[in-house]
Amino acid sequence: MVSETYSEGALSGGTIGAAGRANRAAPWQIGYARRLFFTDVGIVAAVIFGVQWFWLGLDTAELRLGESSGSLAVSYTTISVVLFVSWLLALQIYGTRGFRVIGAGSQEYRLIADATVRLFGLVAIVAFLFQVDLARGYILIAFPGGIAVLLLGRWAWRRWLHARRAHGAFSSRVLLVGSAASASHIGRELMRRPDVGYRVVGACVPTSLVGATLPGTGAPIFGNLDKVQMALEASGADTVIITSADELPPQRVRELSWSLAPGRQHLVVAPSLVDIGGPRIHTRPVAGLPLIHVEMPRYEGAKKFTKRAFDILFSGLGILLLSPVLGAIALAIRLSSPGPVFFRQERVGYNGAHFSILKFRSMVVDAEHLLQELAAKQRAEGNAVLFKMKNDPRITPIGRFLRRFSLDELPQLFNVFSGSMSLVGPRPPLDTEVDQYEQHVHRRFLVKPGITGLWQVSGRSNLSWEDTVRLDLYYVENWSFTGDLVILWRTARAVLARDGAY
Repeated sequence: MVSETYSEGALSGGTIGAAGRANRAAPWQIGYARRLFFTDVGIVAAVIFGVQWFWLGLDTAELRLGESSGSLAVSYTTISVVLFVSWLLALQIYGTRGFRVIGAGSQEYRLIADATVRLFGLVAIVAFLFQVDLARGYILIAFPGGIAVLLLGRWAWRRWLHARRAHGAFSSRVLLVGSAASASHIGRELMRRPDVGYRVVGACVPTSLVGATLPGTGAPIFGNLDKVQMALEASGADTVIITSADELPPQRVRELSWSLAPGRQHLVVAPSLVDIGGPRIHTRPVAGLPLIHVEMPRYEGAKKFTKRAFDILFSGLGILLLSPVLGAIALAIRLSSPGPVFFRQERVGYNGAHFSILKFRSMVVDAEHLLQELAAKQRAEGNAVLFKMKNDPRITPIGRFLRRFSLDELPQLFNVFSGSMSLVGPRPPLDTEVDQYEQHVHRRFLVKPGITGLWQVSGRSNLSWEDTVRLDLYYVENWSFTGDLVILWRTARAVLARDGAY
């Protein structure tokens, strides 16, 4: 993440517009990092000393270093203090509060987990070498509990930060430099996600127009590419993003970087890559060139085995634990309206193979016959391929309740257990939808379809067809086990919020 120039005073909610004030202000990240530090201190102290009290009580328990008669006795309070200080040092050494990682992306969370795992691994090695008989429960509770609460604390601060960024605060003020088309594209993507902390305040593009706005962003155009310094001063921008290199030869880019004030203004180069996940990107300087290596997605080997094992374990566990709920829903459907309990439909799945998807019936029996009559109406709601209609008259009263909480999808756990679906993946389409696909959309079939997916947790039925495809393809290109866990967590939140479910 790029360093910004909002002041500590802006933490009350205001923003700084004038370049002069921004230049005199301390970076807002210092204040935010300080809050993270004190939060970490409180969490680590509560976890370590809380576990000590819970597991060992209030007595002054001691342990001995070594097994000889001259071994040294050390109190658990001393051990806790050493572990407390070491944990905070590990979080600092691994840069968990660094300006480049806080506020967006998963790297902040990964660094916290990595620092904690390595610390407790070192504790285990030291305990073995010096024959320290640490209480097992003391370590086994503090280790996972500490990670969980630390991650929860960072998540809470990130929600606070995102809420303020939605109003333009705590963000880099960005000046886009490049072609009009590339600047518009980058600007639209940044405006789509204000939570990442980049606020577009202007652009310099090859044009003779001054005072016009950049299409799709509303950002003012300050002139051509020779007006970058003037635009920085006029807009108060602290970050220059080069969106294309055709109009800027290497020497011009170097001169631009030299003209920026060190520590206050920053340079970002946006390559012509979209929807590429961070783990697939590796920057490697070669012969003075910052080459970006992009790993091609792979759908085989250990990752595929892990995903399938996870699907079997948790779908089986879900079927077992939810069997009373499944029975109650089936009974309610049977008693509330005539027709079968389950609805089966042919869908297109992995590698284009067909399978029968299983759902609780939420519509009247002749719903398919009414589909063509209603299809024309829903096109006006922004999705010309997927049929999703608010207030669909075919839905039964009990079906509306089931759909509102996504309970009609629960029988798909049997699809996951049998192997035709996965817990997380792209939405399984109908044949009629596949017939309308452009060629690139067929990449959705490189992985198994899922009960939930990235598009479901990013707006669900409120999304346009283009956004649905973009999110599904992003998942296919960048899927990982950690990403699946995040999507499952976000699915639970989306279901409880009930936004876009109909």
